[in-house]
Amino acid sequence: MATWEDVERLATALPQTVAASRHDLRGWSVRDKTFAWERPLRRGDLEALGDAAPTGPVLAVRVPDLGAKEALLATDGDVCFTTPHFNGYPAVLVRLDDIAVGDLEELLVEAWLARAPKRLAAEYLDASG
Repeated sequence: MATWEDVERLATALPQTVAASRHDLRGWSVRDKTFAWERPLRRGDLEALGDAAPTGPVLAVRVPDLGAKEALLATDGDVCFTTPHFNGYPAVLVRLDDIAVGDLEELLVEAWLARAPKRLAAEYLDASG
């Protein structure tokens, strides 16, 4: 089970990540491009999900493309999910209470890589090689 403290620690460990709050919701960006954010479910989300709606905290993370999104939903459907609001958008929602910290770190790194400038991402990959 991961916590918001884990998200904060892992996200801000990535180069040039800035943590910010907007409307009392947390978000993490690299060079003004958000790669992860707190995403409480809205009424429309709850209606669309019905009984499958999680009751715990929800993190949204960017993914490289829609193919990556579909792959995550197919392989990690117990942790990752989506709502109609995110149709056609390269992001997944994550049940924070159900994700292992190691898996969370992997998702955040992939989200960061999807949003970081190419040179910065290449430097990170070279250094973590």
